Amino acid sequence: MTAQSSPRRWLGLIAVTLGVALIVVDTTIVNVIVPSIVGDLGVSSGEVQWVQESYAIVLAALLLLVGRLADLLGARRVFLAGVVMFGVTSVFAALAPTGGLLILARFLQGVAAAMILPTSLALVNATFTGRERGRAFAVWGSTIGAAAAVGPLLGGALAEISWRWAFGINIPLVVLIFLGVRTLLAPSPRTSGRIDLPGAVLSVVGLGLLAFALVEGRTYGWVTTVHPFDVAGLSWDRGPSPVLVSLLVSAVALLVFVRRQAALGRGGGTQPLMDVRLFSIGSFRNGNVATVLIGLGEFGIMAVLPLWLQFTLGYSALQAGLALVPLALGSFVASGASFGMASALSPLALVRLGLALEVVGLAGLGLIATSDSAWWPISLALLVYGVGVGFASAQVTNVVLADVPADSAGQGAGIQSAARELGFALGIAVLTTAFFSVLGTALHQRLVASGMRESLSDQHTAAVTDSAGAAIAPLAADPRTAAVAEAAQAAMSQGLSMAAWLAVGLLVLALAATAAIRPSTATTGPTLTHA
Repeated sequence: MTAQSSPRRWLGLIAVTLGVALIVVDTTIVNVIVPSIVGDLGVSSGEVQWVQESYAIVLAALLLLVGRLADLLGARRVFLAGVVMFGVTSVFAALAPTGGLLILARFLQGVAAAMILPTSLALVNATFTGRERGRAFAVWGSTIGAAAAVGPLLGGALAEISWRWAFGINIPLVVLIFLGVRTLLAPSPRTSGRIDLPGAVLSVVGLGLLAFALVEGRTYGWVTTVHPFDVAGLSWDRGPSPVLVSLLVSAVALLVFVRRQAALGRGGGTQPLMDVRLFSIGSFRNGNVATVLIGLGEFGIMAVLPLWLQFTLGYSALQAGLALVPLALGSFVASGASFGMASALSPLALVRLGLALEVVGLAGLGLIATSDSAWWPISLALLVYGVGVGFASAQVTNVVLADVPADSAGQGAGIQSAARELGFALGIAVLTTAFFSVLGTALHQRLVASGMRESLSDQHTAAVTDSAGAAIAPLAADPRTAAVAEAAQAAMSQGLSMAAWLAVGLLVLALAATAAIRPSTATTGPTLTHA
């Protein structure tokens, strides 16, 4: 790839980052088109959850396996195959006549997304070196932050036409991405070897069940079953929660997986799916710890912010999407600024600067969250937060992969992607749990304090929390329950404020974790030899 001209490489980078934007947008866009899907297909609440979450669960489950495939088959080849599959499954989703077929399409989209995310990292890491690599990762990372904010905006706009266009719009982008990467980036190097099949099964089961548990913990209960879990005509409605069982099985599977990978790394024919010797590289090991913590604090807020904007402030889906535009702008501003700052600040310094700005932005959001917050302080807080995301989310990847050997780039990217997805899933689980816990507790206390009897207070509280706030508008429309709606809006603002401050604490921990990372001075990674 070094023989490629610089303009071709940068145009190729644009194509790669469009692929990343595609899979991130499809993570968030579904949240705002759910009402349209329910109205059109008549899906149940359980099916709605699987439409939203199957994609993320499958994506997380396959990242390590795809990282190894990228090393064996070539990152570009796997990336292009993922793009084609994403296009086909988008057509499948757009034309789905039933909820079951839409869920199947989302599962398959998750497989395609898992083929795109780690290979995009490997392509960037292999195509650029030195300071150019830092700039390339700035573009790559800012795309994630911006796309996460653009998803609700795009979904809100397309929902006005048809929810099917939320998937159909992917098709022209897929064609553009495929042609761009195919013509602008050279084929990736391939290593010899084969897939560790037992390790692949263990990693998919372990990561998949872990992602399921983190995403569904609040719904089904962390210890005992609080809501029936229905799948394939079977119902799990009592005893230990499916989430608890999933966590236990996941822990066992991942423990056996790590032990097996360590044994294979010491020699024994089959090469490991995850080369644990990579963790002997300080920047890789400590950078992945920071990546998990950054994911914990960074995007969990995005799961609850649209709810507050729509059900407390009364924004439409499109207006809520527009309110998130400053986050996307901030992320792009950081991308451009990092080009000029790269000569003065190392990637690690940019990560620390970004985390500090994220803390400031989220602290501002926590301070101004009320039931009558004006749009401009929200926009200002999100702009600062977005600039921080553009610096931190992008450059932490540069830090993590800086010293990884070229022949392990796919594995390294897969591990880093898994750490990022694990952090995101944990962050969503922690922040949404905190948000809804505060919402329920604060609303119940307010209603009881107003003189409402306990049983009626419980009924209204359950209606608001179970609907994620959607019940507030009907309550506000009825003069007899308008006071309940006002109390719910205040409680929801209290929940958002708590979630924002919790995210601040997690990002402060992430900032502290960067102290263990030493700036890389190498232009190429070390060579890892088998014993």
